[in-house]
Amino acid sequence: MIGQQLAGNLVNGFVLGGVYGMATMGLSLIFGVLKIVNVGHGAFIMVGAFITLWMFSSLGMSPVFALPVALITGMALGFLIFSTVLRRLIKAPELASLLATFAIGMLLEEIAKNLFGTEFRGYNWETGKLVLPMTVLPMSKIYAFAGSVAITVLMYFWFKKTRAGTAVRSVVEDSDGAQVCGVNVSWVYALSFAIGIGLTVLSGVLLTMFIPVGINPYMGGSYTLKAFVVAVLGGLASPYGAFFAGLAFGLIENGSYTVFAALPGVEPFALTRFISFVMLLVILLIKPTGLLGAK
Repeated sequence: MIGQQLAGNLVNGFVLGGVYGMATMGLSLIFGVLKIVNVGHGAFIMVGAFITLWMFSSLGMSPVFALPVALITGMALGFLIFSTVLRRLIKAPELASLLATFAIGMLLEEIAKNLFGTEFRGYNWETGKLVLPMTVLPMSKIYAFAGSVAITVLMYFWFKKTRAGTAVRSVVEDSDGAQVCGVNVSWVYALSFAIGIGLTVLSGVLLTMFIPVGINPYMGGSYTLKAFVVAVLGGLASPYGAFFAGLAFGLIENGSYTVFAALPGVEPFALTRFISFVMLLVILLIKPTGLLGAK
């Protein structure tokens, strides 16, 4: 019985892990290019979740239509925040950008609180179910996983095959050398931050398919923690490493929850979060650049 439950949770963890990985790609991209750690990461995920909720509940539109809206909104926010705040902090001490992104995240949370209130919300998107021998998967989760894979593949080809993607990679390798070769480094910084925030807001749309009643202004905190664990696991500056690390993290998270739930007198949710911190600490001690590379 426990074996079947573990197998089912591992399947669910793998599907959710793909979304975790995609949700972390923006964090890794921003750090890889700008060397800025976005500690307000979860607040941007929250923005995507509320965009989905608003379009579904108020406009009666499928969450699929929220994807381009979230991407455009996220990129617009990214350009605005970079132009008004972070452009001035590129060469500043790391603490300045940490405080700035923390403050921006708090600002977004307070705006959402005033617009939507603090209660937990959700929506029910009926798309059918996939019955497997060990579990039953709602098709909405499969769509979210497929969307994460598709976005990751598109980003890979954008980085490898386009002029803008090549410019971004050159700045990651050597910003001074890229500038000497004619690359507009300031433009690359702005574009990278905008894409990173766009991907993060976009991931909020996909994550809502796993949290039917979990949308609220302060939902981002747990996702920020998970994103940091996934980013460090995959290599903090590696967007692709983040995706594969997300798969591994989803398996570990759901698998450990099943094991802890079988132990008497144990609170499985709290221990699962504890395992996240332990993973982060162990990885940093063993290989600070991440297990799946640094670029």
